[in-house]
Amino acid sequence: MSRRRRAEKRVVEADPIYDSLTLTKFINKLMIHGKKSVARRIVYNALVEFSKKVNIEDPIEAFEQALENAKPALEVKSRRIGGATYQVPVEIPADRRASIAMRWIILHARAKVGRSMEQGLIMELVDCFNNQGSTIKKKDDMHRMAEANKAFAHYKW
Repeated sequence: MSRRRRAEKRVVEADPIYDSLTLTKFINKLMIHGKKSVARRIVYNALVEFSKKVNIEDPIEAFEQALENAKPALEVKSRRIGGATYQVPVEIPADRRASIAMRWIILHARAKVGRSMEQGLIMELVDCFNNQGSTIKKKDDMHRMAEANKAFAHYKW
């Protein structure tokens, strides 16, 4: 992390099929070893199956709804004040909220044992769309932690 100035945000191109910047970021997070075509195939196939399972015609609309349900609003950050370390709840900026939600969805999709990445992603997106599953549990745990430490909210800066 640079001490001199803020790093500038890179601009990503919208994906070729759905023309969505959010989906491009999701594909980039899913990608391993620079294999973007493999990541795109997995995501596009998963989106089609996912939209069929939740009975919504527009796959990107269903994806955005699932992502919105997975986004956390608060997180805790450690602040050291006079020898004691406090967990201070802070609001999360919009771009970081989306990034955290994407990371969790991909993490839990990969953790599904005995399933392909495509199948795991479909299952995790359906769970997020229905407000259940491991990603939503992780979000609720984060909110619970922030709620438990709201007495230290006056330390945020």
